[in-house]
Amino acid sequence: QVRERLKQQVVEMKEKFPGFRPGLAILQVGNRDDSNLYINMKLKAAAEIGISANHIKLPNTATEADVLKCIASLNGDPAVHGFIVQLPLDSDKPINTEKITNAVAPEKDVDGLSSINAGKLSRGDLGDCFIPCTPKGCMELIKQTGVQVAGKRAVVVGRSKIVGAPMHDLLLWNHATVTTCHSKTSTLAEEVGKADILVVAAGKAEMVKGEWIKPGAIVIDCGINHVPDSTKASGKRVVGDVAYNTAKEKASYITPVPGGVGPMTVAMLMQSTVESAQRFLEKFQPGKWNIQYNQLTLKVPVPSDIEISQSCIPKPIDQVAREVGLLPDEVELYGQTKAKVHLSVLKRLKNQPDGKYVVVTGITPTPLGEGKSTTTVGLVQALGAHLHQNVFACVRQPSQGPTFGIKGGAAGGGYCQVIPMEEFNLHLTGDIHAITAANNLVAAAIDARIFHELTQTDQALYSRLVPSVNGVRKFSDIQIRRLQKLGINKTDPMALTKEEISLFVRLDIDPGTITWQRVLDTNDRFLRKITIGQSPTEKGFSRTAQFDITVSSEIMAVLALSDGLEDMKKRLGRMVVASSKRGEPVTADDLGVTGALAVLMKDAVKPNLMQTLEGTPVFVHAGPFANIAHGNSSVLADKIALKLVGKEGFVVTEAGFGADIGMEKFFNIKCRYSGLRPHVVVLVATVRALKMHGGGPAVTAGVPLPKEYMEENLQLLAKGCSNLNKQIQNARLFGVPVVVAVNAFKTDTKAELALVVQLAKEAGAFDAVECTHWAEGGKGAIVLAQAVQRASQAPSNFRFLYNVELPVIDKIRLIAQQVYGASDIELLPEAREKVALYTKQGFGNLPICMAKTHLSLSHDPEQKGAPTGFILPIRDIRASVGAGFLYPLVGTMSTMPGLPTRPCFYDIDLDPVSGEVSGLF
Repeated sequence: QVRERLKQQVVEMKEKFPGFRPGLAILQVGNRDDSNLYINMKLKAAAEIGISANHIKLPNTATEADVLKCIASLNGDPAVHGFIVQLPLDSDKPINTEKITNAVAPEKDVDGLSSINAGKLSRGDLGDCFIPCTPKGCMELIKQTGVQVAGKRAVVVGRSKIVGAPMHDLLLWNHATVTTCHSKTSTLAEEVGKADILVVAAGKAEMVKGEWIKPGAIVIDCGINHVPDSTKASGKRVVGDVAYNTAKEKASYITPVPGGVGPMTVAMLMQSTVESAQRFLEKFQPGKWNIQYNQLTLKVPVPSDIEISQSCIPKPIDQVAREVGLLPDEVELYGQTKAKVHLSVLKRLKNQPDGKYVVVTGITPTPLGEGKSTTTVGLVQALGAHLHQNVFACVRQPSQGPTFGIKGGAAGGGYCQVIPMEEFNLHLTGDIHAITAANNLVAAAIDARIFHELTQTDQALYSRLVPSVNGVRKFSDIQIRRLQKLGINKTDPMALTKEEISLFVRLDIDPGTITWQRVLDTNDRFLRKITIGQSPTEKGFSRTAQFDITVSSEIMAVLALSDGLEDMKKRLGRMVVASSKRGEPVTADDLGVTGALAVLMKDAVKPNLMQTLEGTPVFVHAGPFANIAHGNSSVLADKIALKLVGKEGFVVTEAGFGADIGMEKFFNIKCRYSGLRPHVVVLVATVRALKMHGGGPAVTAGVPLPKEYMEENLQLLAKGCSNLNKQIQNARLFGVPVVVAVNAFKTDTKAELALVVQLAKEAGAFDAVECTHWAEGGKGAIVLAQAVQRASQAPSNFRFLYNVELPVIDKIRLIAQQVYGASDIELLPEAREKVALYTKQGFGNLPICMAKTHLSLSHDPEQKGAPTGFILPIRDIRASVGAGFLYPLVGTMSTMPGLPTRPCFYDIDLDPVSGEVSGLF
């Protein structure tokens, strides 16, 4: 009856909450036969009822720490509503059973063995605890007789923590008068004879005789004992603690052994699991996070960004992790406010449907930026803290170069920030430092290899590359791969011919083709061109080289586009650093450095978890350049976030620069590699930038805005909306609905904001709304969030702009004509040579990543609005083969910024007493 009732309850849960199932975990240590038998009974019962049961089996070598770690993981798993530790613990190592049972979270302790549940039972809090399954089953059997427990005299024989003691408490709080007997009770027969209700759990075969029992008593026999029986094949039979044959003549009701209490114990375990799942549903909706949001105290005028950031106390990051459904062993804490998330979460949630995928981009900006990051944060705060949707922001990690240079920090702004902003803008968890180390290891390997090849014979090189250890030479795995690439299918170092040895040891790098540069995460203009190798020890080998800023390293782009550790390692190995004198590509794998790079990057591949001012979760991961790279945060962060938010949730990510650059690359590169399909584009526009596109004066950082931007000018604004119109069309090229977010400034008039909204809708936007999130936090983006929700339900017929199999020139031309508005392209001689080279080397089918100015749709930053009819010049083309794209260079650009006359670091300071940072924004 119990099982049938539970089965129906589970069906009702599934109907009310599709996809939900009560979850039971059974943790076993060792491999005892009796434990295996009991566990199989429980698993069978769970399957029959519809409970999702998981059997976790640790070896008998497991330590107490191993068991506690496993329990901590199960405590944090929202899919597990109840779990039991199968006793006894069959381990070779000493394990404190009491400590183990008390480690189980009381709300999941369906065995009722923890001290907290036992304490609540002893106090009579029966509705707020789990009762051990055997006493609970006994009580259910007693109630089935129809006899009123209240006022009856009950005797419990045995006082174990599992049966006797809790049975006493259960009967007591059901208003029986209870006596507990035990091994020291001298008048056992006399006490038993007084019982209206007798529960025996002493563990001694047939110790309670039938003649002791009061006529008409209810007898519950919890014992399981083996006694000799020559008539049985096994030579023994199972009996209880009560002499059944004589007791049944006196009792009104009696449980048989086997077949009485045992099955009820299993049924009660199932009932407690279903009850726990019901309690879970009362507190949480499946798929809905139970998240604590921070209340903002808005001030007018709006204080500085760092004042706002430091006035907010972040939640402990492990709390944020729990709120979004991450398990303790999936989170690696870096202090109180940031953590790394293990990629194992993707495997755990592989069957979870993805949420809605939203990309935030912008019109062609002024040099001041138009607030994409601020809008990204404001939108997620509105969706989460105000509309109570599961939502994640996924943003890039900023470089320290601009933080100390001309731009300052980059964590959003106003009341829409990622916090703590000091952590966000500085070292975070060291990912950029790991990239710096990995990049410079490759650079060192290139020059060292050239040097050693210039100064050694083939045999000397071979002896050092494949040294004899204890008289034995052996190729490493990476050397085997190089041999296979060369078509040498040998694994014995002694079997190579002289010609094969020469091929193997000589990469024969042409120094003039080296594309790999050293990097540093600091703006330093004097490293843009340097000479290396001037020490006498380098024997006259010197060459001109340069430093780039770390975020421009191909390794950063590899990190951002990888979908796992294995994929990252393959991409690192494929990175082309130069060509040989025979014109063949030389890779990181050829240099033998792939494994070392993977080791340096093994932690960086894990996304970083932070939070917004209002307490919504944020992944901060990767920060590739938006010109020579694709300018988007990592694929892995997006994939994990989409699983965590669930089917009805939202993941909001940001694409660098304007829609013609960051959004186009998000679609054609990032989505192509990730396989993810976006639902909505949010296009950020400002009145200021649109006036500039209408012919307004130049906007310069650090210079007050001209009066044209401070006064209403609808004519100038309407003319500038040509840029907005074109960027809306660019988004619609990819078949995705566009919502325009008009980021309002205090100098904008109502008429100006209304005009932008009107013209955006006329241009084909799904919707256009005014936003005030900078001054109001999530509250100021509620209308935007509601528009995004509606747009996410609209049809999204996502498509790529081009097929990667097209010739390189055709792919470039499609982007130039359809996205930028050019009439055609012009390849300069160096670019034509690269097209031929990369096509010959087998890289012609890679996507295109255009490196052009972000200040105009054209190649000329002075051309504003939506220019047409221009010829787009391509001066050179380079390859990021590991990341997986070719990047044509349109005009000139620096990959190592310099410091201005007055860098931002003039304003940055540290209070030595409080430890507070000031001036970072």
